[in-house]
Amino acid sequence: MMLHPELVTAARTVRGPLGSATALLAAVSATHLGQAVLLAHALAAIARRDTGQLPALLGAVLAVVAVRVWLTRRQRGVAVRAGALARVRLRDALLDRLGQAGPAQLTAARAGAVRATLVDGVEGVDAYLSRYLPQLVITCAVPPLMLVPIGLLEPYALLALVPALVLALLVPRWWDRLLESRGKEHWDSYENLAADYLEALQGMPALRAAGAVARTRQKLERRSEALHRATVAKLRVSLVDTGLTDLAIQGGTVAAALLACAAAAGGHTAPAGTYVLLMLASECFRPVRDLSREWHAGYLGVSAADGIAALRTAEPGTPDTGTTDARWRAPEVRFDDVRFGYQEAGRPAVDRVSFTAEAGRTTAIVGPSGAGKSTLLALLLRRREPQRGQVVVDGAPVGSYTLDSLRRGIAVVSQDTYLFHDTIAGNLRLARPDADDEDLVRVARAAGIHDEIAAMPDGYATVLGERGATLSGGQRQRLALARALLADAPVLVLDEATSAVDEHREARIGRELLKAAAGRTCLIVAHRLESVRDADRIVVLDGGRVDAVGDHNRLLGDGGLYARLVTAGLDTDGERAA
Repeated sequence: MMLHPELVTAARTVRGPLGSATALLAAVSATHLGQAVLLAHALAAIARRDTGQLPALLGAVLAVVAVRVWLTRRQRGVAVRAGALARVRLRDALLDRLGQAGPAQLTAARAGAVRATLVDGVEGVDAYLSRYLPQLVITCAVPPLMLVPIGLLEPYALLALVPALVLALLVPRWWDRLLESRGKEHWDSYENLAADYLEALQGMPALRAAGAVARTRQKLERRSEALHRATVAKLRVSLVDTGLTDLAIQGGTVAAALLACAAAAGGHTAPAGTYVLLMLASECFRPVRDLSREWHAGYLGVSAADGIAALRTAEPGTPDTGTTDARWRAPEVRFDDVRFGYQEAGRPAVDRVSFTAEAGRTTAIVGPSGAGKSTLLALLLRRREPQRGQVVVDGAPVGSYTLDSLRRGIAVVSQDTYLFHDTIAGNLRLARPDADDEDLVRVARAAGIHDEIAAMPDGYATVLGERGATLSGGQRQRLALARALLADAPVLVLDEATSAVDEHREARIGRELLKAAAGRTCLIVAHRLESVRDADRIVVLDGGRVDAVGDHNRLLGDGGLYARLVTAGLDTDGERAA
């Protein structure tokens, strides 16, 4: 009778439906008892050769059976709805938590393992909540109540029934710790196999290129064998558990029957009482048998409960301590004496960084690889917290804004774009579901992707492959840029957003982008300096510090690091000699 705290928490979200399912299950149990009593009296009537009562008794039995059929159907319907509602609410809570935890949680856990927990683990919770928990309540309530009439009919029968019930309920619990251990091993093996398979499918092009398909297949075979061994080990423990329960039930039923027969032979009970005693003794163990069956059906949920708990309690990389909603109109963004260092690094990633991205203007952040450009963006988006100084947006520290409103107010296009298996229009409307077709065309033109979309057979209704696999890298980036423009956020952040676009197209996109982003505060991070030469202000970073600030012509004329970078030239992979 294991009660996992995580599963009990999930059950609390559907108290009403679960309570109704339990009440109906109690009514079903009552019909079993009523049928047992009626059959006992029918057998007693036959023994007395009093057949006059048989039609009424058998008719009553049929009526009770019909009522039970209706109640069982009704109970199962309510239980299924309760389980479905619990799954929906649990998945919503887990997805919401993953959204709050942010990239830190998503990069720490393997995607396949998270998927297994969210899909298969939550599915396993259904049987535990909708079937096992109601049956547990009935098992704890019905047998003790039935012992009362049995004790009144034949007190000696309790000497057999009570120990048998105790053994049937408690002895298998001696194996719970071992079963829990075997269940965890089984679930861990399943998660590892799911994660490896998903990783292999996603990385199949790389595996083919490296000639590693055969080695990967062997690794998956070993994972499958480990899952098989874990499954068999868990089944062995389950069989012992079931065997002990059945032994106690059968032994108790036989002992009670022998005592009832002895009492009848000794004249201590009337025939009707003897038959009632036999029937009640058998029915006394029915809830225990049903509980054992539902326990094994719902054990997948118990195995996955630890994984569900880990996701539900995942701590966000940055706690949402803000209390103000971000309601900006092209705000000023300011970095004031900002310092931040990663624990594994020997020096700060950024140190004493101070500059201002003016409201409604375009500010570019450039510098060699490792200069701290991406770290500054992470601090702006509150994926990290500065160790000194502060990032100020619209006159207030970013920490004062709620994370949800902060991220709604800042549209980000990164080098690593993500597109979903959906139409092009559907992918764009993620940013603004109510956008009309004219809005889609407008942002697609600004991102330099409209003509290519229009040339496709289905245009904006073209369904993309998973992760946008049917598009080139440049097309994916431009589509992501169009999506960010459609969001119409007051702050637009482009982090190597056109790195996969050729230089000629990048220059044209840059000009269109400046028009489309008019009235917004734009921050552009780029390696290729040609893409930022038209920015209103350029901030040059070197070694985590600000090296220079100015426009393209001024910085080029100063002959500093920026001029050297322009002379050397940069491509999307970093520095290369021009």
